[in-house]
Amino acid sequence: MIGLALLVLPLLGLILRAPWGQLGELFVRQEVLQALGLSLLTATLSTGLSLVLGIPLAVLLSHSVHWKVLPRRLLRAAITIPLVLPPVVGGIALLLLLGRRGILGQWLTQVGITIPFTTGAVVLAQTFVAMPFLVFAVEGALRSADRRSELAAASLGASPWQIFRLVTVPLTAPGIAAGAVLCFARALGEFGATITFAGSFPGVTRTLPIASYLAMNSDPDTAIALALVLLAVSLGVLLALRDRWLPGTA
Repeated sequence: MIGLALLVLPLLGLILRAPWGQLGELFVRQEVLQALGLSLLTATLSTGLSLVLGIPLAVLLSHSVHWKVLPRRLLRAAITIPLVLPPVVGGIALLLLLGRRGILGQWLTQVGITIPFTTGAVVLAQTFVAMPFLVFAVEGALRSADRRSELAAASLGASPWQIFRLVTVPLTAPGIAAGAVLCFARALGEFGATITFAGSFPGVTRTLPIASYLAMNSDPDTAIALALVLLAVSLGVLLALRDRWLPGTA
């Protein structure tokens, strides 16, 4: 019970201290709407990017069960590490890779491409921290799916791409949907990697979590209002996914 209280009471304190009578006024402020719109846009884009990159990665991960132990563990560790790595470290790593003096960034700068401290940097930072949730959700769906349909399609002459597009994806659609929703919620709440790699520029990189953090010093009511939005989204996602929210759970 003490452990449960530790998890629940801080959130209850947030709800009790919320300026409920002023929420309508706070939500229509330009800086709030700006941060909300940017967060929804970048979280949607990062979820789409995670779907494009993460589903093939989940297929590869599900097939790695037949690999040797070391390559299989290295692959799983590479996908898992953003979940346990402090987000700020992820932001530093992205900056060292894609910054103006980064390993790849110095070459991109020469052709006029600058990624850090742009809206694109927000999308990349969110994708980095959120994509593993989608990968593990889809992997769990793949492991629990009946693979006989894929074998039947292969025996009828379907190509691997046709099998993936027409058989595998429909079979795992619930897992893909659950992973996408969880990925969106994680991207919406991303803070550390974003502020490190993208900074905090109003209308460009200042997302809801960053705006909430900055508002704590000057306007606590606005900070609480923004925090309530993030809490409502997170709670809605978990209630909607029920027992499917854990990574790798079917």
